[in-house]
Amino acid sequence: MAGSSVGWDDAVTGWPGFSPLAGDRTADACVIGLGASGLAAVEDLVGRGLSVIGLDAGRVAAGAAGRNGGFLLGGPALFLHDAIAAWGPSAVDLYRETLAELRHLKETLSPGVVRPVGSIRLAGLPGPPTDEGDAADRAAEVADCAAHAAALREHGIAVEDYDGPLGRGIFLPDDAATNPAVRATAIAARLEHRAALHENTSVRRIAAGRVVTSHGTVSAGVVVVAVDGRLDALIPSLARRVRTARLQMLTTAPVSASRLPCPVYGRHGYDYAQQGADGRLHVGGGRDRFEQAEWTASTAPTEPVQRHIEDVAARMAGGPVTVTHRWGASVGFTADGRPLCTEVAAGVVAIGGYNGTGNLVGPVAARAAVARAVDGTAPPPYFAA
Repeated sequence: MAGSSVGWDDAVTGWPGFSPLAGDRTADACVIGLGASGLAAVEDLVGRGLSVIGLDAGRVAAGAAGRNGGFLLGGPALFLHDAIAAWGPSAVDLYRETLAELRHLKETLSPGVVRPVGSIRLAGLPGPPTDEGDAADRAAEVADCAAHAAALREHGIAVEDYDGPLGRGIFLPDDAATNPAVRATAIAARLEHRAALHENTSVRRIAAGRVVTSHGTVSAGVVVVAVDGRLDALIPSLARRVRTARLQMLTTAPVSASRLPCPVYGRHGYDYAQQGADGRLHVGGGRDRFEQAEWTASTAPTEPVQRHIEDVAARMAGGPVTVTHRWGASVGFTADGRPLCTEVAAGVVAIGGYNGTGNLVGPVAARAAVARAVDGTAPPPYFAA
């Protein structure tokens, strides 16, 4: 297999980085985790005029925030019709909040960081079915795409039927694409003069008003823990509510230009791909095919999953591919698909469990966490409190 490295990181090789925490510090608020959700929490806190210290165990977005598919999709992990059935009307509220978060990103980041190209949900994967079982699954997913589209239309959310060279499904024009590592480092760069941000600073213990790290202790009345994968290890009291899983991806050498006009996902979202302007495909998936092995805190790519993703990549590309990068990332899953936004100690609010779709849900959770910690406002019902 190709060496283990992250395809997105090629675009952030000049990142200057932030120094580790240097000794004990005091601030109004401390944010643990500088991915998409943690940076949104920092942004919200400094916008309220509070002093903020942000901490990350590695580089900004070196976890799942910079190692995902780069899909900026409206809504939660559950498709809207399934989320409404599971949670009730609040699922629509979450969908609208994620679209508002996407508009905020478009307005605040430099042109090109967010590409407003929409997304395609396919029934199955491109190309003919591989066998009778695949054909039956694809037919069932065509029906599910129709139910998905009906729920979107019922609530005034844009959707179009898709029947094109990639297959059949639906097109969601409100969605967008990004390089997730570029997106996160760009946000961090905007915040570096408004907050004290520190990389390579591991958190060892969290308590009310106190965060003990590998480089000193932060005293803060408000603490937001914005860690998705391995949240159950950092806060053991959440171990029964959120579970860490590995998601795997790869990047290919450039393929036919404009093969994928936007982010594309199929097989109920388990397989997904995005094509960059340079022609490379960034492809992930297969967790459902190897589910038991993927309930792990390890991020090392594995041969069985990577073989599956290579097949997905070839089908997305319409022909053979050459793999240049392979990687994995840790993410959090909850039993009912609702992300967590919960107080774990006085003034300490933890968020996570985005079920593999945290690019927009995470920042929405972050803003709810700040409201809970600062204002005492209960999280909306689409979060598990």
